[in-house]
Amino acid sequence: MLRRVQNSGTADDIEIRDIIARAVIEYSGTHYMPLSEKRKLVSHIFASMRGLDVLQELLDDPAITEIMVNGTDDIFVEQAGALNRRDICFDTREKLDDVVQKIAAGSNRIINEASPIVDARLQDGSRVNMILPPIAINGPVVTIRKFPLETMTIEKLISYGSITTEAAEFLKKLVIAGYNIFVSGGTGSGKTTFLNALSNYIPTDQRVITIEDSAELQLRNIPNLVSLEVRNANVEGKNEISIRDLIKCSLRMRPDRIIVGEVRDAACIDMLQAMNTGHLVFRTFLKEYPGLNPILILNLWM
Repeated sequence: MLRRVQNSGTADDIEIRDIIARAVIEYSGTHYMPLSEKRKLVSHIFASMRGLDVLQELLDDPAITEIMVNGTDDIFVEQAGALNRRDICFDTREKLDDVVQKIAAGSNRIINEASPIVDARLQDGSRVNMILPPIAINGPVVTIRKFPLETMTIEKLISYGSITTEAAEFLKKLVIAGYNIFVSGGTGSGKTTFLNALSNYIPTDQRVITIEDSAELQLRNIPNLVSLEVRNANVEGKNEISIRDLIKCSLRMRPDRIIVGEVRDAACIDMLQAMNTGHLVFRTFLKEYPGLNPILILNLWM
């Protein structure tokens, strides 16, 4: 019964979960199972068919902010700022491979031995980085950065003590005035979160274009919003659309503001040219650039 549903591809999630539940009840008629075990089995089977297998439970936990898969046996999570290992694993290498391919396909990306490194995202906006063997020696490595369901605001940052009221008011004036703002910081320091918070000050009557490797920004209350995302080269090494290409294209789209997620290469040249046209460009850097004195640089190094 379950095999027929899995292959049909027509049943919705509620119907599939109902069929799984009935199959488990039928099975428990001859094999005693506590109610808690039945529920756990239904969730496990459903996750293996429609979700991300053993990772689905971690994705559904709002307290977990990062999921790290180091091969089939080692799964770690970040919770409340601390790393800990979970006592779960993939049954087989094939199941982990299926999860990797499912994530890549969901973002219209290709990952294989010829192209073993891919950045993608999940439907809920979570950012995913995946690396396959032979680059990853111990098996496929999957790192998932989850983002909060509610968008961060400056008011929340003030309540957390992350920024002062005076600094927040100063930044608000700069955003409204159209200053170029660079946000720099280390991995996990909150660059994207802070950028989302700053974007709440953008006037709602302006046209905003976002350019990212993998869409992560969560801009709210901007009706005229265009979100652009890069495209990796195909298996033949062709048809790549880079950040540099998108920056050039965005200048022909009548933008009031351009928000670029992250730039590490020659796209910096096009970004600087875009700044000269008078558009506001938010930028996040992996490193600090102290030589850019006329531009406000917000350093979030931890």
